[in-house]
Amino acid sequence: MELLRGEEFENLFRNFKRTAFHLELHDSYNTPEERGPFKLFLDGESDDFAWHRPWLKLVREITTPNRRINRVRIVSQPHTDYTRWGLTVAPLNIEAGEDIRWLPRGLVSEVPLPADDFWLFDEERLVFTVFETDGAFVGGVEARYAELVSLCRKAQQDTWNLAIPHSEYVAG
Repeated sequence: MELLRGEEFENLFRNFKRTAFHLELHDSYNTPEERGPFKLFLDGESDDFAWHRPWLKLVREITTPNRRINRVRIVSQPHTDYTRWGLTVAPLNIEAGEDIRWLPRGLVSEVPLPADDFWLFDEERLVFTVFETDGAFVGGVEARYAELVSLCRKAQQDTWNLAIPHSEYVAG
C-alpha cells in the first residue's frame, strides 16, 4: 500500500467528483498543529485559527452544490475536552462548506466499523488516515480491497443516518 502525503493527499480532495466523507472514531487527537490551539482552549484564551486556515481555504475552493464534504464524529458522552474544543471549531468548517454531524458512541454499538478513521471519496475510493504514535499525521493509505470498501461504505451510510447535524447537536 502506498502512503499518500502532502500534495498527493491534498489532491484527493481536489479530484473527487461528488462526495468526500470522513469518519472520525477517536475521542481525541494529538496532532502537533493542534496542540497549541487546543491548549489555548483549555486555558480559556482566544485563538486566531491561523493553523486552520489552509484546510478552510481548501474546503471553500472545492465544495459546490454538487461536491460535498461530509464528516461524522463519533464521540463519547460525557465529552472529552478535545470533543468540547471540536464543537467550538466545527462552525468554521461548516461555514467553509463541510457538513458535520455528531454521533454519540452509544448509538453505534450495532454498526460494524473499521478500526481506523477513513475518507471515502465518491463512495468508492477508500483512504485510511495514518498517525504516528505521537499524534502527527503521516498521510493516507488507500485500500482497494472490495470487502473493506464495502464495509466502509456501509459504515458511512449507517453512521450518517444515525448522526445528528451540528446545529441540532449543540442545541440539544
